[in-house]
Amino acid sequence: MGIGGISMWQLLILLLIVVLVFGTKRLRNMGGDLGAAVKGFRKGMEDVQKEDEKLEPDQIASDPAAKAASAETNEEEAREKELSG
Repeated sequence: MGIGGISMWQLLILLLIVVLVFGTKRLRNMGGDLGAAVKGFRKGMEDVQKEDEKLEPDQIASDPAAKAASAETNEEEAREKELSG
């Protein structure tokens, strides 16, 4: 058995059909575009993390989204303490 109940032969036939329909050049372009999109997303996530590290603790506390996340975390911790204690 292959992935999810699909045999290796079925996967090869599916791959062959995709190559025939789209062609290798278009598949190569789509793969490159997908790779560039993932790379851009990762770079954006790294930039956001770097910006968060640059913020002072009082700046993070004044951020409404950070306050909401902190409040949710505190509520979850209180629930866990009630359940365990």
